[in-house]
Amino acid sequence: MNVFDRLVLPNGSTIPNRLAKAAMEENMADCEQAPSGQLMRLYQAWADGGAGLIISGNVMVDSHAMTGPGGVVLEDDEYLAQFKQWAKIGRSKGAQFWLQINHPGRQMQSNLGQTTYAPSAIALDLGKMSNRFDMPQAMSQQKIEDVIQRFATTAKLGQQAGFTGVEIHAAHGYLLSQFLSPLSNQRNDQWGGSLENRARLLIEIVKAVRAVVSPQFAVAVKLNSADFQRGGFSSEDAQQVVIMLNELAVDLVELSGGSYEAPAMQGQARDGRTLAREAYFLEFAKEIRKVAHMPIMVTGGIRRLEVAQQVIDSGVDMVGMGTALAIEPNLPSQWKQGKATAPELKPIEWKNKTLGSLANMAAVKFQLRKLSQGKAPDPKISPLWALILQQAAMARRTRQYKSRMARRFSS
Repeated sequence: MNVFDRLVLPNGSTIPNRLAKAAMEENMADCEQAPSGQLMRLYQAWADGGAGLIISGNVMVDSHAMTGPGGVVLEDDEYLAQFKQWAKIGRSKGAQFWLQINHPGRQMQSNLGQTTYAPSAIALDLGKMSNRFDMPQAMSQQKIEDVIQRFATTAKLGQQAGFTGVEIHAAHGYLLSQFLSPLSNQRNDQWGGSLENRARLLIEIVKAVRAVVSPQFAVAVKLNSADFQRGGFSSEDAQQVVIMLNELAVDLVELSGGSYEAPAMQGQARDGRTLAREAYFLEFAKEIRKVAHMPIMVTGGIRRLEVAQQVIDSGVDMVGMGTALAIEPNLPSQWKQGKATAPELKPIEWKNKTLGSLANMAAVKFQLRKLSQGKAPDPKISPLWALILQQAAMARRTRQYKSRMARRFSS
């Protein structure tokens, strides 16, 4: 099997090769939280670059629940024309284009001015930076049912807009991941306690989404291979959740790992484990592959063709890449032409791991902004300068978001 071989999904649709542009948060919505011209230009670069599958950054199911102030929201059909244009661009060279749909739960910054909800009233532990996030309110049954419906609505609208699938985000410490983890979910009702109960929200959302989209529309799940926190969601738990998903019409499971508290998706663990320099989660993926009935994709740190091929040789079906395609969007095409391109950012070795994680994300977003402006990325950008620029942009975006929400929801 080769990275350039096509993959037929359980729904019968085809991905033209095994290389995927994994989700990265762009923060490039327009003033109405819809896809902007910048975002369109960015995705044209990836569409032209040769990846077989393109997965969007976070598309939020609720404008009151944002992973960042510049995020795209798809909760009704008001701006569906812009989503149709975005879908057309992403699919313009033959790739499948999926929306990653998400709810942040407690991972929403307090300065956005919205009420934070989570499985339980347990705050994020980010040391000195914990005060950036509010203590969440434990979700009521009604709130949980509302969230299930919102995921289904966003998926249905995504299909109407012309996307070929959705990926339900149940990783990286966001809401569905919070329900899965015994550290953040300490409920004693049907939504907490046993793993079966903790996985119930994810399972119900998958069922609700599948019920409102066509059989040919892909429904995927992004799952942590582990939380990398002692006492958290384990790799054994991940295997059991995949076994539960085997019973549903799921077309692919993407494996990643970590959260804001333990950013393993950037190669950092909090439970003492050492992660590989590339393909961080491959060992976990090989174990999960043994029990999965659907294709498995692994994402995390991959930037060289030989590593991507190693992933496929191990039995994993798809290779997801984020940072590498932020630096070089044409990477799949270059690899196909025989070029040994291996894009890389400057390493960040700051003592403050949380700040280092923010700087790494800022350096990636700097590359995305360059691409969205039709300019060449700059992988040698100073992490500190990228962080300063990102903080300034986020402050401006936060003011913009709060102004919009006040305008839309004032009585």
